Amino acid sequence: MSNTLSQIPLKRIDGSATTLQAYAGKVLLVVNVASKCGLTPQYEGLQKLYAAKQAQGLEILGFPANNFLGQEPGTEAEISEFCQLNYQVQFPLFSKISVVGADQHPLYAELTTLVPQSTGEGPFRERLAGKNLIVGGPTDVLWNFEKFLIGRSGQVVARFSPDVAGDDPRLVQAIEAELAKA
Repeated sequence: MSNTLSQIPLKRIDGSATTLQAYAGKVLLVVNVASKCGLTPQYEGLQKLYAAKQAQGLEILGFPANNFLGQEPGTEAEISEFCQLNYQVQFPLFSKISVVGADQHPLYAELTTLVPQSTGEGPFRERLAGKNLIVGGPTDVLWNFEKFLIGRSGQVVARFSPDVAGDDPRLVQAIEAELAKA
């Protein structure tokens, strides 16, 4: 894992401290999540993906963020309860962070620098632009449920638009390719 990326301080949703180094040797899918978004049902697909691929080395890491229309207003406890009750989420969740703007978390500053373009972005960006909902610049996280794929080597290998769901063949194939690497 890139030394910078692996050492960025993180907090789990229960408040305990960690870093991505805790997941060394795993394939990571880092997702900024929200409970009150039109894309929130993606939790279901992400949980299915996690259940299917965790034994092979996949970890999905959910980072709640309230950057887009206030769609994640809850506390850590409320977010955790929501995810458990509504989607039976078993993958790790982290404390709420900011993924865009002046208070952007260092993890997302690094991720968006390393992979500035998303796969599948065109139509979703156009829809948001048509509603004047673009928050940042062209390399910033576009919306909730944007996904960054980090290979076993620790390199950020892909980035997927928010509307690329957990069962999208592009995402699944990229994850399977990384899982196949020793």
